[in-house]
Amino acid sequence: MTTPSERAARGRAARKRVSRSSHGRWIPSSQRPDPLDVLERQCRDRLSDLVPLRYARMAASPLGFLRGAAAVMAADLGAQTGTGLTVQLCGDAHLLHFGVHASPERTLLFGIDDFDETLPGPFEWDVKRLAASVAVAALQNGAAEAGARRAALAAVQAYRTDVRRLAGLGELAVWYERVPADALLPLVRRGARARARATDRLARTRHTGLRTLVVPAGADGTGRRHIVDDPPFLERVTDVDRAALGKAFSDHRSSLTGERRLLLDRYRLLDAARETTGVGGVGTRCFVLLLEGRDEDDPLVLRVKEAGRSVLEEYLAPTAHSHQGRRVVCGRRIAQAASDVLLGWMTGPEQRHFHWRRLGDTRGPVEVEALSPAALRDYARLCGRALAGAHARSGDRIALAAYLGGSDVFDRAVADFALAYARQNADDHASLGAAIAAGVITAAPEA
Repeated sequence: MTTPSERAARGRAARKRVSRSSHGRWIPSSQRPDPLDVLERQCRDRLSDLVPLRYARMAASPLGFLRGAAAVMAADLGAQTGTGLTVQLCGDAHLLHFGVHASPERTLLFGIDDFDETLPGPFEWDVKRLAASVAVAALQNGAAEAGARRAALAAVQAYRTDVRRLAGLGELAVWYERVPADALLPLVRRGARARARATDRLARTRHTGLRTLVVPAGADGTGRRHIVDDPPFLERVTDVDRAALGKAFSDHRSSLTGERRLLLDRYRLLDAARETTGVGGVGTRCFVLLLEGRDEDDPLVLRVKEAGRSVLEEYLAPTAHSHQGRRVVCGRRIAQAASDVLLGWMTGPEQRHFHWRRLGDTRGPVEVEALSPAALRDYARLCGRALAGAHARSGDRIALAAYLGGSDVFDRAVADFALAYARQNADDHASLGAAIAAGVITAAPEA
């Protein structure tokens, strides 16, 4: 077992491979693939009727494009030399993939809440994706480039500072490190108190809101509770698909520990619907299942998402897991401060891989578009802090801290990268808009 000083030496040695200042460079590779070709290849295995909706959501704004273009940025990062300091990457760490969720004890926490692309890889990939998303959001909110750079810098500074703090803690202390949801309260300064209180109430009562997805028994003459049919967001499945999902639901038990199987066995499946949510995942197979426990006042809604290969896998070592759903679940359990007790995986229709979790009943999303420049910087710092915790749990935090150092060299470099990449993202977004206008790509906005 290596000593802390040996681990720190490894981190400092990584500077010889990739200097901290070199992270500020963004020069597209001469072999850079056409971003639209990357997106089109990704859509080949998606539901064809939803692909135009995905493009519409990406075309709506530069931030929407960035959200859907994880594969594009993965190719760009994959063309750069990595530090070799490996963590369990979120894989798609843009600022809208952070939010409020509940621990198994129902304590509200703030952290990363999406691990569809998770894979072990160089820590800086997550940091650069986060910083770039902050810069894009700031520019979209009307900030000048200097303001966008300051916002990105805030995220990276918070990341570096917290990694260095965590490097001084013991192993269990780091493993149980949490960012409480109350850390969002600084966002209420500068005139946003009423909105923050409303968000807090939403986070604490969203389980009641889930029932708005459900038609009570007898309310429409059917005699049983079922999911609302609201295309394209929710479309109830056929009896055949419901039966297939019911079988898959039973198979899901095998990925749970014994006491959690016992809990799940106390619920029965009532209904299922196909769900269309987000941006990057539109077109993948996603379902919500309605279950009932003790009685009709004890509903449970599970989200079932298809798990394909991570967009990072083309540029990193293949996953150690033969099942892509297990890749997502294991990555989440490693990197997330506390995970859903019903988190699991299974193989569904057509031998496709899926992962399961409860519908995000305590997530309180932040409306990034409504944040002032100062509030966006506060939020960026919070995201940087949460990302630091995930990387400290899954990687060598002492080596990371030594690489990052006590100065702001790394911070300033990644902020420069973020601004440069935001410009690249704007160009790519414009290319998508031009392709849609020319009829090369079909976009069909939702009603």
